[in-house]
Amino acid sequence: MCLAIPGRVVEIDQTEALLPMGQVDFGGVRRQVCLAYVPEAQVGDYVLVHVGFAISRLDERDAVERLELLAQSGALEPRPAGKADKRRPQAVAEVPR
Repeated sequence: MCLAIPGRVVEIDQTEALLPMGQVDFGGVRRQVCLAYVPEAQVGDYVLVHVGFAISRLDERDAVERLELLAQSGALEPRPAGKADKRRPQAVAEVPR
């Protein structure tokens, strides 16, 4: 089974045209993600990320809905606001808007 997590693009690196990369925020945890499969992605867009690759764009409503489902299934652990944990994305209540 594969798992893809929604995140918000916060920065796009334009220096490498062959392999576009960007910083994606997963509720306070930022990771470098390959944007080659979603060249239309812009800063502020939500993308679905699997093993370091953004595989599709999502609207905010769909991203929040998916995060809620992941939290309900136990795949995401809710934690109090301000308690950053670098190992796991934050739960639905803390999704950046």
